[in-house]
Amino acid sequence: MTLTYILLLSLIQGLTEFLPVSSSAHLALAPKIFGEQDQGQIIDAAMHLGTLAAALVYYRRDVFDIVMSILKWNDAGRAAPRRLGIFIVLATIPALIFGFGMHLLEPDGIRSVAVIAATTLVFGVLMGIADKKGAEAKTVEEMSLRQAMIIGCAQAVAAMFPGVSRSGITMTAARFMGFKRVDAARFSFLLGMPATAAAAALSFYDLYKSDNPGLLHEGMQAAGLTFIFGLGAIYFMIGWLKRFGLMPFVVYRILLGVFLVWRFLI
Repeated sequence: MTLTYILLLSLIQGLTEFLPVSSSAHLALAPKIFGEQDQGQIIDAAMHLGTLAAALVYYRRDVFDIVMSILKWNDAGRAAPRRLGIFIVLATIPALIFGFGMHLLEPDGIRSVAVIAATTLVFGVLMGIADKKGAEAKTVEEMSLRQAMIIGCAQAVAAMFPGVSRSGITMTAARFMGFKRVDAARFSFLLGMPATAAAAALSFYDLYKSDNPGLLHEGMQAAGLTFIFGLGAIYFMIGWLKRFGLMPFVVYRILLGVFLVWRFLI
């Protein structure tokens, strides 16, 4: 791949990972729209590693508190972050199970335009309903294990099908249960870290077995560029949610779904 195309893919991944529009769908569509060879799951995973690093930087205080609460297990003053950490670990399990299963069945992931169009439309509409009807009431600190597991199961759906949007469906589930938009995004991004790390590790193991230095170099370039774009996208998304809602992203998803049906399926 040329550096220009790596830059374009990194921009797409960096923006769409944290905006609720599905990064996996946009990465699968990019080569079809721009007439390039499909970059494959390994480059996709490298870019996910970049967005993982961006989330770690933005939520470094949460991550530090969770790690310290585990290391100092008996410290009663760290009960809240320890509880959040336990919820994240348990809620990640469904995505790991279904994501690994899909990796075995479809090593290169589902790239079907029909699937992407359907999931983009259906889950876009659901996100709109959740954001319109969901109360701005609860914070992450008020979350129960049951609620965390529901969000975790929602994440598992995104691990199987492109177009769902991991951040989109987890925020949708949280909004249906009355969590504030910023808190829905906070838990969504924290919850995505372990599953993203596992997926990236699996793909980099495949890269190691392939013994392809050129692909490794491209992956490192993509990861670094995606980190920069992803960090900017998180700041934008959180700032946006503090003032506005998810409806512009709902409209975008519907327009994208209609475009895909018109361009590729009719």
